[in-house]
Amino acid sequence: MAAHLSYGRVNLNILREAARKELREFLDKCAGSKAIVWDEYLTGPFGLIAQYSLLKEHEVEKMFTLKRGRLPSADVKNIIFFVRPRLELMDIIAENVFSEDKMHSSRDFHILFVPRRSMLCEQRLKEQGVLGSFINIDEYILDLIPYDGDLLSMEYESAFRECYLENDQTSLYHTAKGLMTLQALYGTIPQIYGKGECARHVANMMLRMKREFAGSQNQILPVFDTLLLLDRNVDLLTPLATQLTYEGLIDEIYGINNGYVKLPPEKFAQKKQGEASKDLPTEPKKLQLNSAEELYAEIRDKNFNAVGAALSKKAKIISAAFEERHNAKTVGEIKQFVSQLPHMQAARSSLANHTSIAELIKDITTSEAFFDNLTVEQEFMTGVDTDKVNTYIEDCIAQKDPLIKILRLVCMQSVCNNGLKQKVLDYYKREILQTYGYEHILTLNNLEKGGLLKLQTSSRNNYPTIRKTLKLWMEDANEQNPNDISYVYSGYAPLSIRLTQVLARPGWRSIEEVLKMLPGPHFEERQQLPAGLHKKRQQGENRTTLVFFLGGVTYAEIAALRFLSQMEDSGMEYIIATTKLINGTTWIKSLMDRPESQAP
Repeated sequence: MAAHLSYGRVNLNILREAARKELREFLDKCAGSKAIVWDEYLTGPFGLIAQYSLLKEHEVEKMFTLKRGRLPSADVKNIIFFVRPRLELMDIIAENVFSEDKMHSSRDFHILFVPRRSMLCEQRLKEQGVLGSFINIDEYILDLIPYDGDLLSMEYESAFRECYLENDQTSLYHTAKGLMTLQALYGTIPQIYGKGECARHVANMMLRMKREFAGSQNQILPVFDTLLLLDRNVDLLTPLATQLTYEGLIDEIYGINNGYVKLPPEKFAQKKQGEASKDLPTEPKKLQLNSAEELYAEIRDKNFNAVGAALSKKAKIISAAFEERHNAKTVGEIKQFVSQLPHMQAARSSLANHTSIAELIKDITTSEAFFDNLTVEQEFMTGVDTDKVNTYIEDCIAQKDPLIKILRLVCMQSVCNNGLKQKVLDYYKREILQTYGYEHILTLNNLEKGGLLKLQTSSRNNYPTIRKTLKLWMEDANEQNPNDISYVYSGYAPLSIRLTQVLARPGWRSIEEVLKMLPGPHFEERQQLPAGLHKKRQQGENRTTLVFFLGGVTYAEIAALRFLSQMEDSGMEYIIATTKLINGTTWIKSLMDRPESQAP
């Protein structure tokens, strides 16, 4: 199942296996039959670590979603709550336990906190009078979850909000802990670079944790040469832009959650000739997306304009392979053809799926609305008219387009102009509040706190200098056969990835001035390796860098890093880690405040 995790430069299956082992050990602590009550948010990430079959082997007979009221009936000895340490969830658990106690059932209750135990939560259970009902209260440290052969995510959706709005550094502590786990499995990372306040905090915590465990040096040859910690707020522009890679567009339009996407079913219905199509499926089509699927691995990071050609080329190869059956004359040849059939049929169905997805996306990308939106984005990125009210944004507000679309564009204009003039900012705010409702004043306030929407305080706009120095805009980006990372946004090179590229060669000293213009400190730390663990590099062997995005990363940025890994002369391979996989919509959503609708 997880073979694709071990194909890359770093075998991420080791991390997955370690997580599975801990899960087994906890389940075995609760002897007898079990029912798991899930905090719904955890089911997706857990699915990447352990399938139901593993739970079944350890006597898990039933699974329920955590909700108020009574638990569904189940003839089991143990009930285990798998939850995040959130106070509101403790109240629901207390309700569940009370309703069970009333039934006088002799069941054992257990709680597994993911990723850490919380004194506050235990206190809340005590106040509710149910703490004594629990036999085991434990924590399951699931920080970094392997999503693909080169990708790890914590799926901590509130990390950006907590760090920049609430000044809460919990997610940074989890990040540092996750990196310590990673070093315990893959060796100490000798060099640490970072940019941003949060990056500085994480590095400090890691170094402190390392000092605390000074006696237990691990004797593992380091797999990673460098760790680069990047704050999301160093580059606020990239997630706001519409991603133009195949995977990025699937995420922008349909949303990829824990490696799965749900698509409109009518495109995937198998229609037989002469049959009426009245019985179309109504359930969304759910597909898993990762590099285990050969075709997806090949096209996921291409600019969408290059996907059509790749699919038709693949179609020709597959039909040629099926035609081979006419040439199979001898028994041996027929046998060989039959042995290849399963692989060929899988390839054919994969091609059919991706052709359907590409058609769905093309309907959107060829629309006038998509083109107009993209044109305005690209004007902002190139510095055209960023200092006055944009007529396209005005029109969109007048037509009551989705609020998130408006917020993405207004924030983008603000970021590309180093803030908006008072007059422009007030105009946008007034228009948004009058059109979409005054409750959104909290959201606008959050966007200001997070630095996405701000007042221009100094008369100097640094963005053009940053754009020119780092070559963030490349005219005539080659989408078919790219030679630069700017292909992922058809012209715009993500700032975060340019910083990563420059760090590898020629080094950050060459861009000191620009680094000072970006928020937060930049720094370099070295971690001492135990004697004898210094890598002897073979001739032509690539270095490996772990790039950790604090506050989220987009699929287009991941595609750009994969492109750098594949470049002949880069000499560097990148593994990507993040607090959360995001796109502009999910990111802005995490910063929105919806006041609970007042009950009459």
